[in-house]
Amino acid sequence: MTNQHAMTEQRILAVCRSNWEYRGIDDGSVREMLDELSAHLEDATAAGRTPRDVVGDDVRKFAASWARARAPFTHRLLRAAARACAAIGGLILVMCLFRWSTERTVGGDDAAFWAVVVAVTVVWELRRGSLGTVRHAAVALVTAVAVALLTRWLGGGEALVTVPLWAAPVLFLPELSYAAADARRRKKGTASDTAR
Repeated sequence: MTNQHAMTEQRILAVCRSNWEYRGIDDGSVREMLDELSAHLEDATAAGRTPRDVVGDDVRKFAASWARARAPFTHRLLRAAARACAAIGGLILVMCLFRWSTERTVGGDDAAFWAVVVAVTVVWELRRGSLGTVRHAAVALVTAVAVALLTRWLGGGEALVTVPLWAAPVLFLPELSYAAADARRRKKGTASDTAR
């Protein structure tokens, strides 16, 4: 176990960065949080206090509480729901293009597939958002295919509903707003890094 009393500012920043990235906080926010924490630590040193006076006895607990304040559960849940909608929209689009159709008939196996994609997306985003889009998509896809095949094997392939092609872009809209906000944050972070 690390000796919390002897932690340097660099070690504290490294532990906090690791914790925040693990929790899925975006890169721009992590940079802002690290800059703010670094300023607090420098101010404490200038005032004759130790880094421990800023972060307390448990750096991981400090990082976790700050992460919860910065990205509350409801915010992460909404972000995960937006990603899940985008995943379903992407699946509808691919299925329609694959079959050269303007609509997709959804059966029990499809519904199970989509439900698993949504569940994996939401759980992964809430637990650990730093897996990355490609690896996350692979995990969701492999899990969902297994469940869809099992559902079809158990006899759940009958038609439930028909989904039009135009539903796909509508499902992308919530994620697009988050993507635009992330791009602005990254641009702002890059501009502040080059200004130094």
